[in-house]
Amino acid sequence: MQFDDDADLDTSEVKDVRNSRIPGGRATIGGGVVGLIALVLGLLFGVGPDQLGLSDGNPQPASTTSSVAEVQQSCKKGRDANAREDCRLVAVVNSTQDFWRQEFQRRGGKYTPASTVFFSGQVNTACGAASKAVGPFYCPADRQVYLDLGFFDDLRTKFGATGGPFAQAYVIAHEYGHHIQNLTGTLARAQNGQTGANSNAVKVELQADCYAGVWAHNATKTPDESGRPLITNLTDEDIRDGLNAAAAVGDDRIQEKFQGRVTPESWTHGSAEQRQQWFYQGYRTGDMAQCNTFR
Repeated sequence: MQFDDDADLDTSEVKDVRNSRIPGGRATIGGGVVGLIALVLGLLFGVGPDQLGLSDGNPQPASTTSSVAEVQQSCKKGRDANAREDCRLVAVVNSTQDFWRQEFQRRGGKYTPASTVFFSGQVNTACGAASKAVGPFYCPADRQVYLDLGFFDDLRTKFGATGGPFAQAYVIAHEYGHHIQNLTGTLARAQNGQTGANSNAVKVELQADCYAGVWAHNATKTPDESGRPLITNLTDEDIRDGLNAAAAVGDDRIQEKFQGRVTPESWTHGSAEQRQQWFYQGYRTGDMAQCNTFR
């Protein structure tokens, strides 16, 4: 994945609170490997702590201040995205929102942007307090994506994904898929607490995978404010890394790895094969209308 060296990055779409002291509230999720294993089956790539009852009932506002503001200082141009991981993630956020903004406009609608919050350790959100054990998530109450960058190491070391820049991009694009579902009213279908291979929770997650693929299809054709695409090149290897990441976080793969057996009745995100299938459906067609996982 390559970015236009001379493109401007919009750091206003990202809040970097990695070096901040989070005021107020308390983390209601255990950290470390134990917390990760306990929660990953229910929330990895999910839609927020509130969906699993992880909030303490008193939503806390997200912290928006950073003592260092590292991203704002360091991520100015596409060349920075080609050189630094955090700047690359800023660029992916920019590209994803550029696409959805233009897609909504093309369809006669108006896109409401969502910030991505980089945090470390724990963070307070309008969906409750969360630790890094939750993994990446989208909070519909404050319309923000939350990401501890250390998760990408976990994706490789704990879940066996090959990794790579586009695996990271897939994660972000999936979470923005949930934002699209929130804007279109689809996200509410997953909030009945039901699980299982044919549950609405799984269908919502698979649709978010498909939306990630739709963005990937259009990424090198979506102009930014300069009129040129921010992402100049996606290779077949990039797409393979995305498909590999999608498979690595399939419910069946995770259950077999961490509990030694597969229990489809408790699925919340879909199997490895389903996640790959729907990501590729979006990538192949480039059309969000082809992402109706509820049919």
